[in-house]
Amino acid sequence: MSRNTLAALALLSLAATAQAADAPAEATPASSEYTLTANVTLASQYRYRGLMQTNNKPAIQGGFDLAHSSGLYVGNWNSSISWLNDSNGDVSAPVEMDLYGGYKGNIAEGVPVDLGVLQYYYPGDYPSGYTSPDTTELYAGIGYGPVMFKYSIAMTNLFGFADSKYSQYFDLSGNFDTGIWGLTLNAHVGRQSVRNVDNGSYTDWKLGLTKDFGQGLSVSLAYLDTNADRAVYTNTRGRDMGRATGLLSLTKTF
Repeated sequence: MSRNTLAALALLSLAATAQAADAPAEATPASSEYTLTANVTLASQYRYRGLMQTNNKPAIQGGFDLAHSSGLYVGNWNSSISWLNDSNGDVSAPVEMDLYGGYKGNIAEGVPVDLGVLQYYYPGDYPSGYTSPDTTELYAGIGYGPVMFKYSIAMTNLFGFADSKYSQYFDLSGNFDTGIWGLTLNAHVGRQSVRNVDNGSYTDWKLGLTKDFGQGLSVSLAYLDTNADRAVYTNTRGRDMGRATGLLSLTKTF
């Protein structure tokens, strides 16, 4: 990952957040039907579904969300990555761009639902015959209190695995107020099912703490691990992409 690429990502994310923060009050509809939020994160590394995305190196991330009072929303999230180049030296794809939209609402008091579609896009240069990592998933989530269960299904090949359409991910997460120093306990367990890939399916889990300092600033520290098969998930740098790790992140929300 070049310094120029990281700098460009930082400028794009900061520009989006600055625009959201500095927009004059009159730019918001009088009915306040729309809510625009933005975020920037600096992380010690990027892990997704337990697998390393930046080869244990720091990542810069950011995006925005536009929500309507009806429950409809759209958003974009971006991160620096290196996993595609780490897995194939002929690939140059340093950025992940996520585009999503859906509906959030409540089917009963304390029972939220979240339905939508998510497009993972990896702009870059790929060799001839390379299976595109671009992935489209449909998702549906339902919660109760501090716990949320989310189901995702890939409508395309999954992250570059050939013939893996309809792969699924099951996500059970919870965020619990500890009552101590404003700390929130974050717990997660997920199951990635990869179709037609021998030993490609695996389970990942996380346990962490988040401290909210107010003014949209928070710090998180987490422990992550998986049981991903090393024969499948070792990159060309010799790194086990699913090995246990700690992750520290600083997030600013506007």
